[in-house]
Amino acid sequence: MRSNRRTKNRLMNDINVVPYIDVMLVLLVIFMVTAPMMNPGQVDLPQVSKSATPAPAPLEVIIKKDSSLALRDHSRGDDETRLTRDELISLLKARQGEKAEQSVVISADKSVRYEEVINIMDVLQQQHVKKVGLLTQAK
Repeated sequence: MRSNRRTKNRLMNDINVVPYIDVMLVLLVIFMVTAPMMNPGQVDLPQVSKSATPAPAPLEVIIKKDSSLALRDHSRGDDETRLTRDELISLLKARQGEKAEQSVVISADKSVRYEEVINIMDVLQQQHVKKVGLLTQAK
């Protein structure tokens, strides 16, 4: 009889996990049922208005095969005007006085030496032209 009493008073070393499993299964079922009913959140993005004044049409400096220069002003039509480097400098000074944000695009024949294009870019940098681009043709 004494031996029966000792077994009853002995501490229990294992944990009964069955109630925890039952709770986890109930939670799993609740999430599986409610997840499809939830609406995904929507993000309200900020709005940006367009600028009141459109950007001026760019000036196009054309370098031909024989390294001669021409200028095409897209805002005044698509006529080409042949000019020298000094005339280009004086014209750029005048246009920068009118429109400080005037952009300039360089288009060169593919047979023109790279040095000629760099020289024109140097002239544009000396005249403080901030927006300079290279015109390319899509294949």
